[in-house]
This record gives sequence, structure tokens and C-alpha cells, in this order.
Amino acid sequence: MSLVIEQTQAVPLAQDPDGVIRVAGTRLTLDTVAHAFERGATAEEIVQQYPVLPLADVYAVLGYLLRHQSEVAAYLATRAKQRATVRTQNERRSDPKGIRARLLARRAQAA
Repeated sequence: MSLVIEQTQAVPLAQDPDGVIRVAGTRLTLDTVAHAFERGATAEEIVQQYPVLPLADVYAVLGYLLRHQSEVAAYLATRAKQRATVRTQNERRSDPKGIRARLLARRAQAA
């Protein structure tokens, strides 16, 4: 029996229409897997947290992360800026200060 070594194995990552990179066939983002790995999670622990991910795909994604560290870091930094911008816009639209008081007042009016 001879072992066939694949030289070009596809990394299971796909970019959605919004430019977000996800593990192919799932809704999980590259950000999620990268942050779990940065926090010290093993591939097996990541699969336990996110059972939709096949273990082989997690290993492939982690290999990609390790081989393309600077590109992934730049992508994650861009995503962090995008998240901060969206959070700021959302907070501007709906000021979180005093929300508990407003909700309690609304409940009291309804009763």
C-alpha cells in the first residue's frame, strides 16, 4: 500500500458577500477560530465548543493561520475596526445609558 500525499489541499475557508471569512459550510468566522486558538484552545477544544466544525477542517484552518500569520493579523485588525465602528453607530442610535430605567418605566405604563 502506498500513501498518496496531496500537494494542493484546499483550506476550508470561504469569503461571504460582506467580505467576512468563514469556515466553509458553516456560519463560524475565521475570527472565532483564531481567537479561540489565541486563547490557547486546541483543535479538539474548538470542535467541542463549535460541534458544527469537522476536526480536520479546524486543523486545516489552524495550519493556515500559522502559515499566514501577518495576513491573518491584518485581516483580524480590520475586522476589529469594523466591529468598533458598528458598535459606535449602534450606541449612537440607541444610547445604552438609562435603558434599564426606560424599560422599567415602559413596563409600569403597560401594567
